Amino acid sequence: MPHRARIRLISANLQDINDVAEQIKRISEKMGAKVRGPIPLPTKKLRVVTRKSPCGEGSHTFDKWEMRVHRRLIDIDATDPRVLAQLTRLNIPETVTIQLKLT
Repeated sequence: MPHRARIRLISANLQDINDVAEQIKRISEKMGAKVRGPIPLPTKKLRVVTRKSPCGEGSHTFDKWEMRVHRRLIDIDATDPRVLAQLTRLNIPETVTIQLKLT
């Protein structure tokens, strides 16, 4: 029987990840489990710099593209298996990735 569940949420869309984190927190507290989080982890910034001119002629101008990957961490004291069963029924957008670790 797991005593703690660590949920890691990863998404490039900030609104989606915050909505899912609040839903998880609300469901867990309603079921009577202790919840720690959502703890915001550092945002990864993936940068790509490309040359505007594909042939190499002309001025040296560049396009800069950036994608931000947001992460949240939630710890749940899940001594009751109903809490985890309720979380599996959660409607999660495709933009959010969930990693669940039971200890």
